[in-house]
Amino acid sequence: MIRIDSVSKSCQQEYGQSALQILSDIHFVVESGEFCCLLGPSGCGKTTLLNIISGLDENFEGSVLIDGKAPELGPPPGYMFQSSRLMPWLTVRENVALVQMNSQSDVKVDELLSEIGLKEFADAYPAQLSGGMRRRVALARAIITEPPLLLLDEPFLSLDTPVANRLRSLLMEVCARRSATVLFVTHDLREALYLADRVLFLSSRPGRVVLDHQVDIPRPRVPEGEAVELSRLELLKMNPQLLSGLVLQGVPTTLRGRSA
Repeated sequence: MIRIDSVSKSCQQEYGQSALQILSDIHFVVESGEFCCLLGPSGCGKTTLLNIISGLDENFEGSVLIDGKAPELGPPPGYMFQSSRLMPWLTVRENVALVQMNSQSDVKVDELLSEIGLKEFADAYPAQLSGGMRRRVALARAIITEPPLLLLDEPFLSLDTPVANRLRSLLMEVCARRSATVLFVTHDLREALYLADRVLFLSSRPGRVVLDHQVDIPRPRVPEGEAVELSRLELLKMNPQLLSGLVLQGVPTTLRGRSA
């Protein structure tokens, strides 16, 4: 379980300027095994929030607990950043295997590379790959150990639709096998409604939760399916500026989902 209580974050600007507030009084709980998407306008603090939850950023106000512990005291999550962050001197296979805690054969790595369509590039270096291919390697590195917590920052942003859908399916399979808890940042409402049990909509900066939406579409879902599209249209009909971080007053509680 992830418990976020009163999390706020400010960033000091140049001398003489007031601090820039990035996050403001964030509260929510993500249950173990839940797939939760964070969706909000650019600059609202989604990536900052992932860094706080991962333990990479300890300079914030409030409290973050993962299974009752501070992030830095628990096992490291699988984290896929916005940029691929691959080691340029390592091959694709070596980059994926880098996070494994003990020496294992390359069989599991090769199986995963095959699943994401990169087995023939296992001995290639990042500079020899396209941007989309590098993102696939970064995703493989995040999920190879099947960690109990996955933090994914727009992992499918630059991928073609067929490849992205294949990787979304792979991600769901990994989560089902391990009952992983997932926080997934996206700007794509369709993607969020396809993947998530729940979507947290953030306001513009300073980011705060303006809508906590429980996704009630039965699984399995189809990415471009009618149910996903109808749910998207319903949300935007009730809140035309939702993707800009604004929610109308009086939104039915059925749309708010579970509260923190």
